[in-house]
Amino acid sequence: MPEGYSGPIIDAHLHYVTGDGYFDRIAKEAGHENNEDHLKREYERHGIVHGIVMGNRSLELSFHRYPEYLSYCIGLDSTYLRTALEDGSNGNKMLKQAADLAEQHLKRENCVGIKLYPGYHPVAVTNACYEPFYDLAAAYKKPVAVHTGETAGPKAILKYSHPLTIDEAAALHPKVQFVMCHFGNPWLNDAAAVMSKNQNVAADLSGLLEGSVDVDGLYRDKAGYLGMLKSWLEYFDYRDVMFGTDWPLANLGDYIEFTWKLVPEKHWEQIFYQNAARIYGV
Repeated sequence: MPEGYSGPIIDAHLHYVTGDGYFDRIAKEAGHENNEDHLKREYERHGIVHGIVMGNRSLELSFHRYPEYLSYCIGLDSTYLRTALEDGSNGNKMLKQAADLAEQHLKRENCVGIKLYPGYHPVAVTNACYEPFYDLAAAYKKPVAVHTGETAGPKAILKYSHPLTIDEAAALHPKVQFVMCHFGNPWLNDAAAVMSKNQNVAADLSGLLEGSVDVDGLYRDKAGYLGMLKSWLEYFDYRDVMFGTDWPLANLGDYIEFTWKLVPEKHWEQIFYQNAARIYGV
């Protein structure tokens, strides 16, 4: 573990898709291997005691089997939902089936929430298709994590992943705990305003690094951007902000070092462990 924070860590945002060419490649670029044995060793080496997988596979129960040190948010597959919305008379039936499957996941102890992918799915988070899932999240008292900010490819539509879209959803659903994944990057000021206003909105700091990086060089070369990021985190005093890596996108050791240099020492335990333990109930 890099010199600095030495307490327990919860990785509040990772992807666990072994045996996949894309994830194998980005893991290698980050200095890792995309398999369970390697992830377990690296978690133990860096003091990461638990991780929250952001599901982006099928809703079928059998697709979501994870090691005991991982929990997961069940992801609403964007292709499935798009098909349902475009399918006319059969669409409502598909959405009902999706909600029924999501509830089966939420009944599991290791399923700690729901994950939405706006931007990749060109529908606003306030669309009526999400209402059954918000009702489930409120009933089971489990968060709804939402992709916000930039996307991994050019085919997505950014207006749906802007953090201000979360403001309306949070106001309409005060009993639902929302999590803005990636802190809405690069719309940092908007993300901070949404969190400051809405007590039911949290954020994770995942997806801000890619590959293996020289952290000291990054802070030197990107001082302007990182200065803005620090300023907006200070805006609401680091309330409800969680460490996350977006594994296997980034090197774990680099991400830990990047984060403890970003956050004042008095907030380290809060950011690295306490907030995620409380919000995701792990």
